[in-house]
Amino acid sequence: MMRRIVLMVALVMVATLGWSQSDAKAKQILDEVSAKTKEIKSMSASFVFSMVNEEMDIDETNAGTIKIKGQKYCVQLPDLGVEVFSNGETIWNYMKDGNQVTISNIDDESSELMDPSSLFSIYERGFRSEFVDEKTEGGKTLYHINLFPDSDTYDVTKIEVAIDKAEMMIHSATLYSTDGNLYGILVKEMDTNAGFDDSEFVFNAANYNDVEVIDFR
Repeated sequence: MMRRIVLMVALVMVATLGWSQSDAKAKQILDEVSAKTKEIKSMSASFVFSMVNEEMDIDETNAGTIKIKGQKYCVQLPDLGVEVFSNGETIWNYMKDGNQVTISNIDDESSELMDPSSLFSIYERGFRSEFVDEKTEGGKTLYHINLFPDSDTYDVTKIEVAIDKAEMMIHSATLYSTDGNLYGILVKEMDTNAGFDDSEFVFNAANYNDVEVIDFR
């Protein structure tokens, strides 16, 4: 589940979308979003993450925050007791339940989706985009675009993206997983002028009393 969360958060925060066989309207919108997000050096945001599976009667919602600075990031989900840190080379996954942190190298991760910056190359390797419509929701005018993978590499069948027309930033997204789950994210607040010290993207064991450290490096 943690991989899905990081993928969804990354999509909304740093999505520089590449595509193939896209319609003209979708391409124009995504080009604008791409150009704007490329200019952002660092950002922070609060969001709501959801997972729904009607067949299994699952409907979960959790709030979280993310900080991003280049390839560095920190995702915190207090309701789940989960924190993920990465300095661009190493990943620390902390679980409050068990007071345990696992450490691994970026290159050792089985899924590159764990790295938000990897979305730049992920989308360049094959998502087809399709403009759906333009609607006003909650006082905001949103563009709706569907993304379809060209292969089954990422275990998704479709990603629905809503883009704020006024801000030209992604407002929300829903990922349709091949496991039958729907993973959603809604951005609540975003700060694109945030500044962070590099130490904020490294797990500091001194701040977690008696934490168990499992180092896979």
